[in-house]
Amino acid sequence: MAFGSVLIILCSFVGMAFAAFLQSKLKQVSLHKDSYEDVGEGFVLEGLVNNAEEGNAGGMKAAFQKLRQIYRDIQDGAKAFLFAEYKMCAAFLIVFGFLVMLLVSHVEGEWDFTVGTLTAISFVVGGVTSMASGYLGMMVAVYGNARTTVCATETPDSAAWTASFNCAFRAGGVMGFALTGLALLVLYILMYFYSTVFDYKTDALKLFECVAGFGLGGSSIALFGRVGGGIYTKAADVGADLAGKVVAGIPEDDPRNPATIADNVGDNVGDVAGMGSDLFGSFGEASCAALVIAAQSTDLIEGGWDSLCFPLTISAVGILVCLVTSFVATDVSPVKCEADVEKVLKIQMGLSTLLMTIVMYPLCAMFLPGSVHMGSGAYELACVGALAESSKCVGNAPQAAFFCVSAGLWGGCIIGFVTEYFTSHSYTPVREVARSTETGAATNIIYGLALGYKSTIIPVGILAGIVYISFTFMDMYGVALAALGMLGTLATCLSIDVYGPVCDNAGGIAEMAELPEAVREKTDALDAAGNTTAAIGKGFAIGSAALVALALTSAFVSRSKVLESGVNMLQPITFAFLLIGSMLPYWFSAMTMKSVGLAAMEMVKEVKRQFETIPGLLEGTPGHGPPDHAKCIKISTDASLKEMVAPGLLVMCSPILAGTIFGVQAVVGLLAGGLVSGVQLAISASNTGGAWDNAKKYVEKGELYITVARRHPAAGDPEGGPYTGDFVRGKDGMIETMSVKQKKGSECHKAAVIGDTVGDPLKDTSGPALNILMKLMAIISLVFCDFFMSINNGQGYLNVAREAL
Repeated sequence: MAFGSVLIILCSFVGMAFAAFLQSKLKQVSLHKDSYEDVGEGFVLEGLVNNAEEGNAGGMKAAFQKLRQIYRDIQDGAKAFLFAEYKMCAAFLIVFGFLVMLLVSHVEGEWDFTVGTLTAISFVVGGVTSMASGYLGMMVAVYGNARTTVCATETPDSAAWTASFNCAFRAGGVMGFALTGLALLVLYILMYFYSTVFDYKTDALKLFECVAGFGLGGSSIALFGRVGGGIYTKAADVGADLAGKVVAGIPEDDPRNPATIADNVGDNVGDVAGMGSDLFGSFGEASCAALVIAAQSTDLIEGGWDSLCFPLTISAVGILVCLVTSFVATDVSPVKCEADVEKVLKIQMGLSTLLMTIVMYPLCAMFLPGSVHMGSGAYELACVGALAESSKCVGNAPQAAFFCVSAGLWGGCIIGFVTEYFTSHSYTPVREVARSTETGAATNIIYGLALGYKSTIIPVGILAGIVYISFTFMDMYGVALAALGMLGTLATCLSIDVYGPVCDNAGGIAEMAELPEAVREKTDALDAAGNTTAAIGKGFAIGSAALVALALTSAFVSRSKVLESGVNMLQPITFAFLLIGSMLPYWFSAMTMKSVGLAAMEMVKEVKRQFETIPGLLEGTPGHGPPDHAKCIKISTDASLKEMVAPGLLVMCSPILAGTIFGVQAVVGLLAGGLVSGVQLAISASNTGGAWDNAKKYVEKGELYITVARRHPAAGDPEGGPYTGDFVRGKDGMIETMSVKQKKGSECHKAAVIGDTVGDPLKDTSGPALNILMKLMAIISLVFCDFFMSINNGQGYLNVAREAL
């Protein structure tokens, strides 16, 4: 077996083994801390006082019993939703898999069921692996959230910070390393077995076109996971927010709120399972795009199996790099206070990118030939005269590949840091949004939208630079390598991303279990950093999706030979579908946003009904009946399963109908429009929602001060204010002013909650799902390319002429 194959398989198993090691560390945290010895003197005393003040005679034992019950409820709810969703996904895999087999088998008027069957198998394998990745991530997140809450109860404070951060980060690490290892291993096994059917030396293109079904299956399930999970989580979240904070005037995670369990379930099925499937799809599609493009190069084929598999070795080495850097966050430089959280996460991102860059050059030199022509014909024969200046002629292939991968690596890192700047309340943009709440919700909405639009400038500029650099060095193969470079630190990105919803759940559990305020303060601080890391993860996902979509589009263009007659955007059919493609992200977003709104309305009505019909529930009267969490979970589940179908059909049917009826020129316009429009809308939506969320948290921390006129106390005013009497005037007759801290319940906080509620479906439903729209349309077009070409030589049933104007 070639060295490259050994490296890929070894790194896959190392990644899964390290995930098992991290899981063993999580198991060491017990949820059964009911006794004095288990918890520690300082915490027990404080906890008993707090619980006594609230009339909770059971003390800490009751609090931890409640914590375990909440943990089980969240776990059961998440399992129930994924089971229902995956039943629908399994049916889809069977039906669409048969369609893939049928249509892909029809090539140039003849039937080749070997190609169709193998592509369909790849599709099903990719879909099943994506489902496994989502389920694994969800179970690990649920397993880690209650344990993060328990770790936040330790004493002293520095130990609590270290233990709770490590627990959440390791939970993310289990998913990150297990997913990357599993995805890499399954894809390689698929390639290896298909190489026994097609000789890669003579049929490399056919081999990897069959493998491309793997990316299609992964991305298809990711779409349903992102849309379905996103609708579920935001219907529950928006409903819980509105019913709790706005309608009833109680905290979001108050145990009286019937929607709290559904809200916490949603964090896992949307932000974890959905994100896991999404990034799995990105990995599969980026790898498939690079493999299909590489299969069209005579030099890479003659370089041997290792040269063709080079894209996979990037991901394989990335697992080892991320493994090394993970110890920095948990052992070398652990979190000991609130200020350390964001710093440690930043170091994690920067260090993994730096180490990955260092190891890439020797990897490129080891597996790539010295010179490569990215097309048919050897470099020595094809790259002569003026053709030698073409981007397809690469004189120093290892160096060129290194620059392409590095561009993706550092571009992704910079996009991550820019995203942090626009979504973290440590920086000016989010603080400006928070200050805008002084004049109400309207100005908060205006500032947040402006922030989102502005936040697209640098990421889009960086993506444009990456495309230019990578295309200049290695044509479209370079763009695919840049996408894999951006995903090279995928294990770290997933660790950081899953960390966010785990901390969010931990905070909700702490409040529902009525643990001491000091515990909630820690989980809130971890969650605030988690909101930023989630936005960073979305930035990575969107950036890599744009590059993957472009690489897949290039593979489609090359395979369909559209360039033989020229891709002229002013050609009527191409320009018409460019406009249609640009519209699709807005149509898609409208469908998902409305779905969240409808489900949230049902949730609010149900919560109000329970408050009105269950005696003592809203008032918190001792001995009142329990809230009906199951009914709220059912509302979110039913809404998400029903509403995810239409957006999915929109994305999957658009390229198939365009190619079948109007031909490949229409598909090129559709893909270009969807990519250009989708990437900017996705960045804007995700960052706007993230900024509103952290602006709300900035207010809740008491960091926002507004200047108001000083007044004298009036009769009936509470001691300590606010006062409503006459204005206090200075010696010069001018009204004196003072700075007033804004906290929960203030008018500024209410305005911030409205902004956060509006932003929820933007950042967790529509925005993240748009990157799947870009990728999925492109991979569908590539897989069905031969079928499109079999219809009037790629001109569709309407026989649209392919000649350029």
